[in-house]
Amino acid sequence: MRLGILIMAAGKGTRLKSKRAKVLHEIGGRPLLRHVIGAAAQLVPARDILVIVGHQAEAVESAVRDTGVRFVVQEKQRGTGHAIQCAERETRGYDMLIVLSGDVPLLRAETIAALRDFHLSQRAAMSILTAEAANPFGYGRVIRREAGAPEVAAIVEQKALKPGMEEVREINSGIYAFRRKALYENIGRLRAENPQKELYLTDMARLLAGGGKRVVAIEAAQPTEVLGANTIAEMMELDREMRLAEARRLMAAGVIIFRPETVTIDVGVEVGADTVIEPFVQLLGQTKIGGDCLIRSYSVVENATLADRVVVRQGCVVAESQIEKGALIGPFAHVRPGCHIGEDAHIGNFVETKKTRVGKGSKANHLTYLGDAVVGAGTNIGAGTITCNYDGVNKHTTVIGDRVFIGSDSALVAPVMVGDGAYVGAGSVITDDVPADALAVGRGRQVNKPQWAKNRRARKEARKPGSTN
Repeated sequence: MRLGILIMAAGKGTRLKSKRAKVLHEIGGRPLLRHVIGAAAQLVPARDILVIVGHQAEAVESAVRDTGVRFVVQEKQRGTGHAIQCAERETRGYDMLIVLSGDVPLLRAETIAALRDFHLSQRAAMSILTAEAANPFGYGRVIRREAGAPEVAAIVEQKALKPGMEEVREINSGIYAFRRKALYENIGRLRAENPQKELYLTDMARLLAGGGKRVVAIEAAQPTEVLGANTIAEMMELDREMRLAEARRLMAAGVIIFRPETVTIDVGVEVGADTVIEPFVQLLGQTKIGGDCLIRSYSVVENATLADRVVVRQGCVVAESQIEKGALIGPFAHVRPGCHIGEDAHIGNFVETKKTRVGKGSKANHLTYLGDAVVGAGTNIGAGTITCNYDGVNKHTTVIGDRVFIGSDSALVAPVMVGDGAYVGAGSVITDDVPADALAVGRGRQVNKPQWAKNRRARKEARKPGSTN
């Protein structure tokens, strides 16, 4: 039995009031469609997943092409039934098809597997994944032949409900399993007999059941799994559910998260045991954090790797960089992409780094910019130091050796090198290389003028009206 999975991703999502295709909206840090592909890919190889695209097809394909799935184009969006018709050629060779919606991001692979196994055990032509909704209004209702029996007579949309059907709380999720032969032998019988003049896949339940084929339903263990989003508000509810689930997963693995409802954690973020995450932290993208770390409030860590025992103080931004064990970042530091902060190094108050390597135990504790720089081990960078890396056309590198002392308010004009053990006097502008163990002072010579300030005050007093001088 060869299984193929179809994912419907051709719709506009007009109720979102957005120019962007619905399946490209993000929750948990990923597009809706990518979540669904991720679940499907746990059951079948990527080549057996077909994504049906239509509206903004090029953008949708671009967003998920790296997953290795295949695409079917629905040139004109004439409903879900028409979308499946468009995939007839590409699904040849499969015995069974599972149809998923690209906007149901909470769906788990375990639930898809349960639908597959149920469908096979029931020897059905069509199996429907359903849910018991607290408020079923607006959803199609699943009408079973008998209470408690698996067999389904039809799926009835909200507008077509007959008296008494409003009480049915079992809703259609839009997720199905089909025996492929039965599906394509009958899908041509769909009719666009509705105000939208579209072909609805839901009508297959009535057609197949009416033709003596077995149509059955299985209820999802968690109703939230099959929820889609028709408005931005509903989408943000799904985002909240997903992020809380990520927080619970991490806490179950030994991570301490204060006020998890305030923390933003993308799907797939990794955090080691005994790390403490304070309120209002954001952990985004492919971030990996070791154990025994402390991430303090209002910090944002995005696509970064932090080793064990790293402390990120309040209000920091760390992006696309690597922080080694025992390093201290912040408060209010900005570690921009391409940085490597060494073991036990300090990047302190209002320090910004960009494409910079900082060696073991080195410190830049205050008000400093290090861009396109290499800093050795055990070096101290004084407050207000700047690596002047841009000449208006190109970026240049500053290299600072081991055990160097850079005095406060110094400007290092790249390309320039400061050798091991050297000193740079405070307030210097360094334009030439500094040899190892040398002292470099690059500032104007100080001149003191005795009594100058006293005499200036006297002249100012003499100019006042009424002065007798």
